[in-house]
Amino acid sequence: MGVEHVDVLVVGAGLSGIGAGYRLQTQCPDRTYAILEARDSIGGTWDLFRYPGIRSDSDMYTLGYPFRPWRGEKSISDGASILQYVRDTAAEYGIDSKIRFGHRVVSASWSSIDATWTVRVLAHGMETELSCSFLYLCSGYYSYESAYLPDIAGLGDFSGPVVHPQFWPDDLDYEGKKVVVIGSGATAVTLVPSLAEKAEHVTMLQRSPSYVMSLPSRDLIATRIRKHLPDRMSHRVIRVKNTVTSLGFYQLCQRLPRLAKPVLRRLTKHHLRDGSTVDPHFTPRYRPWDQRMCLVPDADLFKALNSGVAEIVTDHIDTVTEKGVQLKSGDHLDADILVTATGLRLVPAGGVEFMVDGETVDLARHYTYRGMMLSGVPNLALCLGYTNASWTLRADLASLYVCRLLNHMRRGGYRVARPQVHHDASPQPLLGLTSGYVARSESILPKQGSRSPWLMRQNYLLDLPTMRFGRIGEAMEFD
Repeated sequence: MGVEHVDVLVVGAGLSGIGAGYRLQTQCPDRTYAILEARDSIGGTWDLFRYPGIRSDSDMYTLGYPFRPWRGEKSISDGASILQYVRDTAAEYGIDSKIRFGHRVVSASWSSIDATWTVRVLAHGMETELSCSFLYLCSGYYSYESAYLPDIAGLGDFSGPVVHPQFWPDDLDYEGKKVVVIGSGATAVTLVPSLAEKAEHVTMLQRSPSYVMSLPSRDLIATRIRKHLPDRMSHRVIRVKNTVTSLGFYQLCQRLPRLAKPVLRRLTKHHLRDGSTVDPHFTPRYRPWDQRMCLVPDADLFKALNSGVAEIVTDHIDTVTEKGVQLKSGDHLDADILVTATGLRLVPAGGVEFMVDGETVDLARHYTYRGMMLSGVPNLALCLGYTNASWTLRADLASLYVCRLLNHMRRGGYRVARPQVHHDASPQPLLGLTSGYVARSESILPKQGSRSPWLMRQNYLLDLPTMRFGRIGEAMEFD
């Protein structure tokens, strides 16, 4: 019995994979496709993360799909609602019937003779193979199996539970307990106000601060627009409004940091009962948006701090003790539970190993083509979202581009599309952030170049015309 073949194989049934399925069956209805999902359920990130307070840090009108309006009351929504939205989308369009659960892709090998990828899969403990003409990886860029945990002295001496948010246990009882959350990023600022609802006291221990900005969870302008326009039209109008607003704010922060810094400082001070705590707890050393902005809906973090149930401590860990954390300043933080919100571990292409005609592909030696394909690697695309805006804005553009490429190949009778670098692309880091989890992974991630089509622009308004209508054959070799 031969190896099963499909035209397009999608890896990952999260937000990106479900969106890819919709685009494939609507834009390329003549192509067969299947979605392989390593876990046993739809949702990806939104199914994996179960820590208290899990929510989006992008508004749902841009994080949601352009083809299926977000109908929830809150623009900044909780994880459970987002997960249900993704699953409902998959069911409504029949995409769920294309998913094969418990299928973990281990490796993929390309044969130029056959113009085919042979994909090795672990399916429910058994090894099997599938083949495809085009491989589309929608598995994100961080590891689901392990998180980043720095070397913290004495961590093994702590007598209570040590929990990483990525693997939050369902039975963890933190009611009436003292909790220390180690970290200062989006996960930490999400956890602290949620834990403070039940815990005796919550301390957010940060080595260095992040920019934190509050937005209303309900978008009042969006609510008014929805009252006066039909569902799909209002979704488009709100999506454009929010995209332009967030991009404008990002450009302000990057181009005029001396103006943006005092604005952010005043906004933070406005929400704090004791404005003096802006220094040092909310005064980062980096420019606004050199790292991703931490969003807190309805100022919930600041409310928890003002209540006295939560506090922020900016210091360095000397060692973890049996009963808490000893700081280099000499202070000791008593704790019953430690939460290590210390970041993600990036794994490009979901950790899949690639070979092209028997040669191993070292992803770090390749450039990204339009932020989604790899130089010299045929019929392969990676779905990557924006770092400065909603993930789905770029993920959907990537899926639309894949469909454009497949249709171009069908019309031209081509079986192979291979991006080729024909100039010195001046390698630059792919993601363009100074965040620790990005900096730690630069050596294993693909690179980007200094100009199109090798430059991954973090700008939806510039990407939109290029990805939707730009010349499909630029720097691309067809066979």
